[in-house]
Amino acid sequence: MSPAEPLRVGVLSLARPTFDVPFAEQVCADAWKLMEQIPVDWFGSGELLFDAESVESQLTIFKKKPIDLLLIMQLTFTDATMTVKIAESFDVPLLFWSFPEKRTGGRLRLNSLCGVNLAAHALGKSGIQCDYINLSPNDPETSEDLSSWIRAFQTRKNLSSTKIAVIGKHPDGFHTCAFDSGKLKEIFGVTVEQMELTDLFDEAEKIEQKTVNLIRSELDSKINGLELVEQEPLEKSIRILSTLRKKAESEGYHGFSVRCWPEFFTEYGCAACGAMGILNSDGIASGCEADVHGTLSTLILNWLGGEPSFIADLVDINSKDDTGVFWHCGLAPLNMADPDAPVEAGIHSNRRKPLVNEFALKPGEVTLFRLSQSLNLTRMVIGKGKMLKAPKSFSGTSGVIRFDKSASQVLDTVISEGLEHHYAITYSKVDKLLRILARQLKLPVLELT
Repeated sequence: MSPAEPLRVGVLSLARPTFDVPFAEQVCADAWKLMEQIPVDWFGSGELLFDAESVESQLTIFKKKPIDLLLIMQLTFTDATMTVKIAESFDVPLLFWSFPEKRTGGRLRLNSLCGVNLAAHALGKSGIQCDYINLSPNDPETSEDLSSWIRAFQTRKNLSSTKIAVIGKHPDGFHTCAFDSGKLKEIFGVTVEQMELTDLFDEAEKIEQKTVNLIRSELDSKINGLELVEQEPLEKSIRILSTLRKKAESEGYHGFSVRCWPEFFTEYGCAACGAMGILNSDGIASGCEADVHGTLSTLILNWLGGEPSFIADLVDINSKDDTGVFWHCGLAPLNMADPDAPVEAGIHSNRRKPLVNEFALKPGEVTLFRLSQSLNLTRMVIGKGKMLKAPKSFSGTSGVIRFDKSASQVLDTVISEGLEHHYAITYSKVDKLLRILARQLKLPVLELT
């Protein structure tokens, strides 16, 4: 599913005529040139705003076309009079951009950073939160840094229009998968809708055979050994995949949280894992055991990292070789498979029905993430580590990880903090972006590593 519309960013270029105006104008032009390379709807101009009247004129334009983020380019030092008024005029996130200058021993040409310092103090006393970047538009790293901030703000906007379907209820005793739809709406803007498993099964049986055949051909090109598993439950898995794809397209769902057992096996006759793994590969976040927070965690990683992610259980810790194992029955996206081994069709390890995706996770740096309710706190859990080159530890999908902290310390944190058993995993380096998002959502962060 596509995320929300592109971020609409209002830009104000503040300055004072007593500083080096030609230099400030050049810095502003360079900043705009860089910004325009980022796929965002920018509103404003490169004209420096020296007084309240010019600022008011620009604010009037912004009010006619609602914005999602206000970027204040602090081209030179100014006092905080205008910035406080600006912030009070819009109920949107506020990001300041200050500009470093060379230490020449001569004139301080911009004094930009000090202007942001004054603004942050004044806004703080008014109870207004702001963020900042202090970057030269000519530094090679600046484009990626600014893009990271924009992705974090875009993700916040995406959340406000996100719709997730919960299909069935989480299994008894799985307190980790409980959720409060009202609280999710209040904090994130996310809408959660309920659907019954029997309705999903009924819809799946109505999928046309030619659609089933087309999807079978698609999967034959991606997964080895489909012909070796039991064919009737395999076809049912394909029908579930087709139904959920259709619902995502026609009803606007960005993700699914599915009660994957026991009814999938006992009432319908297949495993849900393989279908959800393909949905995850499509970028439609899908999680098992009706874990809404897990699905939402997956979506956030998808948007921040720009590639599919999934949730897995932490099932083993070996303090001797300082590693852990993340595992799940087979719902990982196919992009995570070790390229040196084929993705194979498998059967559920306990229920002996297809389809599950069998493969070892590829080696590489990973970010771990969970929107957690542990200890009755809504917070973000963030960690990092490296998936090692290793064969499957268990049937299904698994990966051996070396954390950025000792494995024993990670396990101590998991148990002492009462964390959930599902952790979202991505191969994108997004821990910084997650912290930016946490600040915007006013959520505390628990560092897992």
